[in-house]
Amino acid sequence: MYTQALNAADPTTGDEAGPDMDRFTARIAAEEKIEPNDWMPEGYRKTLVRQISQHAHSEIVGMLPEGNWITRAPTLRRKAALLAKVQDEGGHGLYLYAAAETLGVSREELVDQLHSGKAKYSSIFNYPTLTWADIGAIGWLVDGAAIMNQIPLCRCSFGPYSRAMIRICKEESFHQRQGYELMSTLANGTPEQKAMAQDALNRWWWPSLMMFGPSDANSKHSAKSMAWKIKRFSNDDLRQKFVDATVPQGHFIGLEFPDPDLSYNEESGHWDFGAIDWDEFFRVVSGDGPCNRERLAARVKAHEDGAWVREAALAYSKKRSARAADAEIAMAGAAE
Repeated sequence: MYTQALNAADPTTGDEAGPDMDRFTARIAAEEKIEPNDWMPEGYRKTLVRQISQHAHSEIVGMLPEGNWITRAPTLRRKAALLAKVQDEGGHGLYLYAAAETLGVSREELVDQLHSGKAKYSSIFNYPTLTWADIGAIGWLVDGAAIMNQIPLCRCSFGPYSRAMIRICKEESFHQRQGYELMSTLANGTPEQKAMAQDALNRWWWPSLMMFGPSDANSKHSAKSMAWKIKRFSNDDLRQKFVDATVPQGHFIGLEFPDPDLSYNEESGHWDFGAIDWDEFFRVVSGDGPCNRERLAARVKAHEDGAWVREAALAYSKKRSARAADAEIAMAGAAE
């Protein structure tokens, strides 16, 4: 949907401290969308490639923990809903890879970076799904955190990313409601079912808070991304919005959050919460989480197993092109 810009000249050429940069800065300030053919500073392009590719990788890797439960869903309705959700996540990855390609990087290069460990994806997907309740927790918490982070991206200054996010957020919103309904059903079920829901919340709550990234004081990219209007809110601001929205939802269905410091602050109007274990966050991000190696190995295997499909599609495309060329030659000869 966006690859029509790939035949354009490199949009990053020009003096990044001269008139081009002045015009770019003015357009950002005026809330104009930057398109792939437009001039942009190299730092802006690299920041977008890093962010969009990590987002795409997260959507694809995120299919794994949920896909593991498709065959074990308790009812046909739950199975169909989960299957549709996993399919949506695959589509999100494709939208995002397409958006990244408009910045002059190939999808093959992005996938190679993921498989080699050079590129990152969301740390949340390096945790295991131990019970069926984990599927509800992922929908409610993980997709809820994703929505909180991604809705502002619908106003991102880069056009292709902004437009892709509009559809993605619509689908993620449905996923969040689906997960909350599942958790509500369990929380209002048998004592065993409620205990399962509580256990899932206990295990997924803190990793969900880590999804927003490091605290503002330790975030390397936030300030520049916000100046370029790629991001609209800081990591800590988004995290607080998520906590404020999610805690009342959990209390409404009778669940307790695994944070003894969690309390409502009447003065600020926000929920205060305890300290996040950033050592765990950076350990998982660096590749030493519960499922890092398993997730990466699964993605590499899927890519290798699908090589014959890509080769067949390429051969078929070349064959069609050759037939079309032969037909043009034949038509030209007939016209003479």
